[in-house]
This record gives sequence, C-alpha cells and structure tokens, in this order.
Amino acid sequence: MKVDRWRDDIPALSQAVADRYRASGVWAQCSIGEQLHRSATMHADATAVIGPDGLLTYRGLDEHTDRIGAGLAQAGIEPGDAILLQVDNSMEAILAWYGVIKSGAIPVATLAVHRAHEIAKIGDIVEARAHIVDASYEKYDLLSFAKRMSATSSTPRLLLTIRSAARSSEATAVASLGAGLSASQARRIVENIAAATHGDDVAVFQLSGGTTSTPKVIPRTHDDYWYNAASYAQALGWDSRARVMHFLPIVHNAGIVLGVHAAHSVGAAIVLSGPQADQLLPAMAAARATDVLTYPSLALEWRGHPAFAAATKHLERVVLTGAKVTEEAFNLFEDKGIRALGLYGATEGLVMVTRPQAPRAFRFQALGTPLSSFDVIRVLQPGAETEVPDGVPGELCYCGPTTLRGYLKAPDRNAEAFTSDGFIRSGDLVARRTIDGAVTYTFEGRIKDLVNRGGEKVNAAEIEGLIAQVPGVARAALVAVPDPRLGERGCLCLQMVDGASPITLADITQFLAAREVAKFKWPERLETYAALPTTPSGKVDKRQLASDLSTGAPTGDAVRSTMKESIA
Repeated sequence: MKVDRWRDDIPALSQAVADRYRASGVWAQCSIGEQLHRSATMHADATAVIGPDGLLTYRGLDEHTDRIGAGLAQAGIEPGDAILLQVDNSMEAILAWYGVIKSGAIPVATLAVHRAHEIAKIGDIVEARAHIVDASYEKYDLLSFAKRMSATSSTPRLLLTIRSAARSSEATAVASLGAGLSASQARRIVENIAAATHGDDVAVFQLSGGTTSTPKVIPRTHDDYWYNAASYAQALGWDSRARVMHFLPIVHNAGIVLGVHAAHSVGAAIVLSGPQADQLLPAMAAARATDVLTYPSLALEWRGHPAFAAATKHLERVVLTGAKVTEEAFNLFEDKGIRALGLYGATEGLVMVTRPQAPRAFRFQALGTPLSSFDVIRVLQPGAETEVPDGVPGELCYCGPTTLRGYLKAPDRNAEAFTSDGFIRSGDLVARRTIDGAVTYTFEGRIKDLVNRGGEKVNAAEIEGLIAQVPGVARAALVAVPDPRLGERGCLCLQMVDGASPITLADITQFLAAREVAKFKWPERLETYAALPTTPSGKVDKRQLASDLSTGAPTGDAVRSTMKESIA
C-alpha cells in the first residue's frame, strides 16, 4: 500500500510533468534506503564513512542501518512518522539518518543549536513521533532538552540517543535498535517497508533558511532528493575514489545533498569533522580528502595552519560558497592546482555549480549552471513576473525536478512564494550573464530581509518581533553588517522609549536566551539611537542603516548613544 500520509498537505505536481521526469530517468521511483542498498551492493568493501568515531564500509553501513530501520519499526515507528534529529557530525549521525529513512519514517533536519523557540514549532508542524539527540554534544544537554520538549508536545515521542550507552531509563540508544535481528531478518523488514514506498513519497523534512519568522518545513521526496545529490556528484566528476570532507553540520541540506548522499551515490567516502582547524585539517590529511566545501574567509584562515599543506596535498576540488569569493581565496587553491568552484544552493531544491572543466575566469565570477537539464530559470523583476534583460539584476525564480512544490501546512506562504505558473521565488537577486562564451548567473544581493551568518539564515522580522517585547524598546531593526569570517553578523539597532533605562547587548542576549532562541540568531552588535532613520512611508530605513554601519559611521542626526559589543 502506498504511503501517502502527507499527500494532502503538499501541492500536487502536474501528472504530465511527473511522468516526464520518470520517463527520462531523473526520478528513479526508488526509496533513498534502497538507493543506499544498491550502492552498498556495488561497493560492499569500500569505505563509506570516515569520522572521528571510526569508519564504516558500505556493507557495514547498509547492514547496520537495516537493523536500525527494522528496530524503529519494532519500536512502533510507522511509515510517515516524523523524527526530529539534533546531532553533531559523527558516524552515528549518519547511521541514524539512514536508519530513520529505512524505517519509512521522515527525518526532520533540525540543528543541534536549535532550542525551544524553534523545536516546539517545528515539532508541532510535523507531529513528531520521536526525537533523536546527540548524548555527547558538549555545548548543551540535548537529552534533558528533548525530555522537556516531549513533555510539552501534543503527541507522544520516543526519545533516542546517539553516542551513548546502549539503553537507559530515559532513552534508547539508536545503535542498539534491532540488535537481536540477523542481517537477513532486518533486510526483509526494511525491504517490505521500501516496497510500500513510492519515489514521490516524502523522504525528508528540511527547514527553510529563515525567510519567515515561523519555521517553514520543506518536504523533499525520495526521487527528487536523491537525484539532487547524484546530479551534484556527477557535475563535480566524482567517482568511488572521491573522499569528501564535510565539517559543517551534516544533518543540514548542504551536508546531506552535497555531502552524504552525493558521495554515496557514486560509492565514495564521506569524511566527517568538526569546524575547528586543529581537528579538520589533520582529518583531511589523514583521509586524503579530495573535496571540501568551505567559506572563502574560513579557507584564508587555514593557510597559516601547520597542517594546511598536508590537508590539501590530495585535494582536487574546493567549493567556495556562503559569501562573495575573493581573488585571494580563489587563488589560494588555484595556485596549488586545486580547482576552485562556485556554488548556489537552496534547500528548496535548486543547486547551481561551476564545473571543474570550466575556464578559470568563469569559475571565479559565476555561481554556475543548474545541475539538471530540466531546471528552468527565470530572472524576474522583483514583485512582478516580467523577465529582466541579461546583465540586469532580478529575482531568481526556478522550477525543475528537485524544486519544492509547497511548504508543509503553509497555504499563505505558498500563495506568495510561487509565481502564477509555479516558479518558486528565491528572494535572491542574480543577473544572467555570458562569461567566456557560456551563460551563467552572478549573485547581486537579496530581496529577503536576512542576516546570512556563516550560511545560517537569520530572519530579521523574527528577532525584531521578539525584541519588541523588551521593556523600553520603541522600535527595533536587525541589520546585516559585513564580517570577514562569517560573511555577515547581525547588528541590532534600537530606538528606546523616552526616559527608558539604558540597555546593553548582554540584556538582549539574556532576554533571547530565556526564550530559548537558537544562539546563531542572537545579535552580535548593538547600536542605540534617539530616532531610527525612516523612509517616506515611515518604515525603518534599513538600507541607510546598513550603508552607514558597514563603514562604522553613525546614522541620522539624533544619535543618543552608540554601544558596540560582541558575543563572538
């Protein structure tokens, strides 16, 4: 029987379009769990995962995740159930990811840094039936947090842990699931689940990058999500010899699509690490990493590290993303014979990347071209549906075989997020250009009111709405200011009520901490004004604020006081 629990909550794709994707082979009509099993059958003894907690062959990964999937089914998890994941980068995180998928459940890609402000809303939207947390996460007691979230949930939740003892009275260890089953018994159970799963069933719930104040859940299907990853691996020229380092959060769209699934689609190894150079660079060297995705500013920090030369000895490609690529960062790798590539990626589906064989000038200037020949891109006048001429910035809008059809349970958001003919509005400004004889796109800015802090998007309206509740605050504006390491940080600009007591950045962060807002969303600079600059319509003039703050200049004629502090 087809698993269609979420079908009524997701706008349907035209049958003719879906049939075209299937007939072309881009949609394989196969579950992600079975895609992994196929790779494991072809590459059984090859290394699939290299992490700080060990390594796994494809055979080991496949058999262990069969047991976890079967064990979850035995524990009462049913196909279509949503399971929250809050985990750090580790081999066990990948075991949990594939195990959840093989059980027929849907992993929800929350972050370890999310707190009650985010998890409570997301958990309610997806009606989460279980919560997997990392018991060894050093920055926060995630198990106690999960227990508290479960106690306030409208649905009962099974609590599970990775990197923990086999079983406790509080939670079950993911690694212990299905331990009493033989490999053949577990395989039969997950095969039966896979047989009832169709390629257009929901496989994963990803999260929007902060474009609205309430988290938006992005349903990705088995067909579109695996194709997204496999086409990325193909575009970069990967094969089973690739060793792909990923140090950013692995249970994140980039980590799964551009890391785990992409590597496993071709029998390659995914190499895991944390972001600290002292851990990351030696791990790259030890694994003989051939590929890494990083931010330009972070790459420049690596060059003075004693392990940098060894870390890049076997590197063939580096994808630079998250901020404008500087010549210094680009040449750091190009001068070593390593191909530096540009990337545009959206959790809603579209990925553009420059190919390794493209000319140097193209790879330096361009975001790249879409992964799929079925992707259709339009550059539209913002707020309209008129295409702009080449070279003129406009809103990037797209549709294709990996494109989101609609946010989960969000009809109002869906009504504004798509054009009348079904193209999703990205909120990003690009220009269509011809570079070295090839058509591509360059990034020109954003329409969305966001702070892009190291790749994590912070919605300004969300933070402003919270800060408006602080006693004495008359108006609040969160503005992105340039940062050499993270790309951007958030600066909170306040206008206080006359006579109100002075407020500090510590007051603001304590207020947000008390409301359990994820720390990456906290402002890292505070400016207080007698009156915030406004547009003729009376709105806060954020362009003026951003322009002046980026140069360190005060804004307006009535600045009462300026306080610059940092939580970096």
